[in-house]
Amino acid sequence: MPSARLTVEERAATGAVDRSGKYLVFALAGEEFAIPAQNVREIIGLQDITAVPQAPSYVKGVINLRGKVIPVVDLRRKFDLPEGEHSQQTRIVVVQIRGEHCHVSMGVIVDGVSEFLQLNSADIEDPPRSGRGIETPYLLGLARVKGAVKILLDLDEVLKSNDLLRLDEALRSEAS
Repeated sequence: MPSARLTVEERAATGAVDRSGKYLVFALAGEEFAIPAQNVREIIGLQDITAVPQAPSYVKGVINLRGKVIPVVDLRRKFDLPEGEHSQQTRIVVVQIRGEHCHVSMGVIVDGVSEFLQLNSADIEDPPRSGRGIETPYLLGLARVKGAVKILLDLDEVLKSNDLLRLDEALRSEAS
């Protein structure tokens, strides 16, 4: 039975996804990534993070953001990148993703935020096909901007782990 899930290339070919728009560009392990600005709620400095026992290794813990407890994901760990030292430029980008039943707020730790960038469809290429059964559903594409390549991420795909959604549900139930 064929999969009902379309690849980014198939969605783009059918017009099901328009990748043009405004993106937040950030650094991670020496590379530049970008996420759709519509997912970004705010950008804050690094703060105390409370560890959560038995959380996935890429979940740093939770923070209290104006009375709301939100999980914080270390994108370096999530992408199996080498650990790095936090600096004055390290930020937590608070994002909103689609959960099963509602939108979910999460924080993602990045090395630094550089700019918001307007991209047109012509600026964006499909991600390379990896072959050999390796799937990269979290890649929206690659953007060439002023001679540099920015890796466009689909945060809904990056952060949709069942572990993360269960953690968010547990946090919501404790808060009520």
